[in-house]
Amino acid sequence: MKLSQFEYFLPEELIALKPIKDRQIDRLMVVHRDTGEVEHREFKDIIEYFGDGDVMVFNNTKIFPAVLNGKKEKTEADIEVFLLRELKAEQKLWDVLVSPARKIRIGNKLYFENDLVAEVIDNTTSRGRTIRFLYNGDSEELKQKLKKMGSVPLPPFINRDSKPEDAKHYQNPFSKHEGAVAGPTAGAHFDENLLKKLEIKGVNFGEITLHAGIGNYMRIEVEDLSKHKVDSEQIELPQITADIVNAAKDARKRICAVGTTVVKTLETPVTTLDRVDPYSGWTVQFIYPPYRVRVPNALISNFQLPQTPMLMTVAAFGGYRQMMKIYDDAVKMEYRFGPFGDAMLII
Repeated sequence: MKLSQFEYFLPEELIALKPIKDRQIDRLMVVHRDTGEVEHREFKDIIEYFGDGDVMVFNNTKIFPAVLNGKKEKTEADIEVFLLRELKAEQKLWDVLVSPARKIRIGNKLYFENDLVAEVIDNTTSRGRTIRFLYNGDSEELKQKLKKMGSVPLPPFINRDSKPEDAKHYQNPFSKHEGAVAGPTAGAHFDENLLKKLEIKGVNFGEITLHAGIGNYMRIEVEDLSKHKVDSEQIELPQITADIVNAAKDARKRICAVGTTVVKTLETPVTTLDRVDPYSGWTVQFIYPPYRVRVPNALISNFQLPQTPMLMTVAAFGGYRQMMKIYDDAVKMEYRFGPFGDAMLII
């Protein structure tokens, strides 16, 4: 597959810049893969498509307020530091992106509020740097300090300052393990009331953790997708979730991945018998057609932007030709696209 095959016309006004107040009345497009039938509902109607013994798997990651604003030493030029991941806690080393990168060199000191200082010790990419925080407290104290100082990262196409209320719209009701810098936003359509109704119907819930990285929003630079280098992301698939999923597969029940990050996680430790093993580690899974998704047989996803890895995963799950036609229809029907937009259920 080629990158250009995932381009489609998307008017800018259809990109949702903020969520509606009640996500339960977001529009929901239901796509039946086998028949091609398409239904147009509200998200609260999703309960009608699941029953006793079916499974929904959620990503319980929580977004870290990863954007820091500071100054470069001597020149006092404004800089933005995007915390990607902690490398070595005891040495207070972090992998970061800096902007503007051309001004930041090895040996430079970066100054932040509350007298926090970091030193650049390595160049990792054209924008990436490894920095060491010069902080006397332990690493956990440093993390708490960074959380208070940082702001929630928003996708670049939203292009507005992050606000405290934006954070909750990135989280789903299962959010608990902090570490993501990009939100698994399919789960944000759910609330406790809807989850309770699904539970009463006998739907089981499983949890995985995938700390989504900034690569989800970075532009893919190669036309040949087989040459795209994927950033590694930390995942956790616990034994209890593996047991729930495997039992549902044995019973031929519906297994719904709530978001493309869940698809990626379930497909990482899949066995030759299409079952899942518990797993803790890292993944570089990149799912795009003609990959055959083997574990989930249903998917909830927002409407993804052109040429994004998330769109490619949706196309692998639902079928490339069918999904690209569906996306063209969604534009014509003025569905709302992006993390704050409407949803699609593929069954």
